[in-house]
Amino acid sequence: MKKVLLSIVSLMIFGAVFAQNATPAAPKKEEGKKVLKIADKVTVTPYGFIRNYFTYDGRNTYTSVGGEYNFLPYDEKWNMTEAEAAATGLERTDLNATPNAKFLAITTRIGLNLAGPTILGAASSGKIEADFGGFSTTNSVLRIRHAYMKLNWENENGLTQELLAGQTWHPLSGDIMPEVLGMAAGAPFRAHSRTPQLRYIFQKGCFGFTAAALYQLQYMYNGPSYSAGKWSSTNSTDFANNAIVPEVFLGVQYRDKHIYTQLGSTCQTLRPRTTGYVTKTVDGVDKEFAFVVNERLTTFTPTFYFQYTEGRFAAKFRTIYAQNTSHVNQLNGYGVTDVLEDGSWEYAPIKATISYLNFAYGKKYRANLFFGYMKNLGAGEDLYNFGNESVAKHYIYMKGGENFTNLNSVFRIAPSVSYNLSHFNFGIEYEWTACTYGEQAANGSILDNDKLHQVADHRICALIKYNF
Repeated sequence: MKKVLLSIVSLMIFGAVFAQNATPAAPKKEEGKKVLKIADKVTVTPYGFIRNYFTYDGRNTYTSVGGEYNFLPYDEKWNMTEAEAAATGLERTDLNATPNAKFLAITTRIGLNLAGPTILGAASSGKIEADFGGFSTTNSVLRIRHAYMKLNWENENGLTQELLAGQTWHPLSGDIMPEVLGMAAGAPFRAHSRTPQLRYIFQKGCFGFTAAALYQLQYMYNGPSYSAGKWSSTNSTDFANNAIVPEVFLGVQYRDKHIYTQLGSTCQTLRPRTTGYVTKTVDGVDKEFAFVVNERLTTFTPTFYFQYTEGRFAAKFRTIYAQNTSHVNQLNGYGVTDVLEDGSWEYAPIKATISYLNFAYGKKYRANLFFGYMKNLGAGEDLYNFGNESVAKHYIYMKGGENFTNLNSVFRIAPSVSYNLSHFNFGIEYEWTACTYGEQAANGSILDNDKLHQVADHRICALIKYNF
C-alpha cells in the first residue's frame, strides 16, 4: 500500500513539474451566466436551481435526505405468525406495507464557479456548492456538496493534465451518471459519494489515466461500536481515518466524440476497531480487560464504465465487483470471520456484483429508461458465530445495519419522461424496486430455499425545477 501511495504522489509531482512549461488550459465559460469579478484576475459565476420533489411510496422504504433519496424497500415485518393468527382470529399484517408521500424543496442548490490567475503555469479554478439536504435533529440544514480547487495544464501536442484538491465526486461515482429523475441518481446500483480527495488526471488524445487518494466525510463505512458490554454497529469516518492510509483509485479511460469508457479499481483499507476486549477470571470473578488491537481489512473494487452518445441518444452502463462499498451507498460490507486469543478480530468483505444500464432519448422532451441489478455473493468463507448451535449470530457491518443482512438480490426498473427548457424542468418517473430476501447462510450469502421471498416498492417521483 505504501508503494502504491508513493507511486501516485510521485506521478502527481512529476505531472506538475513537467507542466511548468505547458500552456494553461483556459477554464470553460458558461454561456448565459453572469460573471462577477471579485478580485484581480479572479471571477465568479453563480449558479443553482430551486428543485421541488414529490414522492409516493407503496410501502416503507430505506431512505435518506428527508425520504427523497430512495434505496430499497424493507423486508416484511409481520405482526404475528400464521399459527398465532389462526389461534387468535386476528388479522396477520405486514407492518412495513404502509404507503407514504412527501413534497420537499430541500435539495435546492446554490454554487459558485471560480476562475483565477495562472499558478505554476496552470489555469486555476474552483467550485463551491451546497444544498439543504443535510439533517439535524429538528430540520434540514445547509450541507457542503463540492469544495475544490483545480490546476489545468495543456500543451500544443494535445497533452492535458489536471490536479484537483478538495471535495467532489468519488471516482466510482463520476461526473457522468444515469439520467433518472430521483434524488438518488441510480443508487444503490450506482456508487454515490462526494469525498475529500487529491486527484490527478493525465490525458493525451483520446487516452487518459486517473489516480486519486481519498478520505471520508459525509459518506462513511459502517462498523463495530461498543457500549455497556455490548457490540452494535454505527457509521463513522474513524474506521477509515484510523487506518491512516487513504482509499486509492487508479483508472485508465478512452474518450472520443461518441464514446467514453473507463476501467479502474479502488483499494481501500479500514481499521474496524482500535480496542479489543478479553474476559479472564480473577479471584473467581470474570473481569474484562481492554487492549489496543491492530485490525485491518484491505479490499479491492474493480469497475468498468461505458457510455455512448450521439445526437439526442445516450446509452450508459457500469458494473462493479463490490467489496465493502457501504461508504459509497451500496448494500454490502464486511463480517467478522474469527476471534483471536488476544481479543482481536479477523474480517472478510461481503462481495456483490452491482450493475446498471441506462437509455435516454430526446432534448426538449426526453424519455429515459433505467435498469439496475445487485446480487449478494457472501464472504466466500464462514463468518464467526457469536451465538450458539441453535441460534447463530454473525457480526456483519453494512449500509443500513442489520436491516439488510438477509438481502439476496435487488432489481429496479425506472422509466421517466421530462420536459426541459433552459430555466425550467418538469418530469415524472415511476420506479419499481424489487428485493429478494431470505435466510442467511454461514458465509453471509442467502440460502436458496423456500424462505426466499420478494418484496417490491412502487415509487412515483415528480420533479419541478427552476434553474438560474
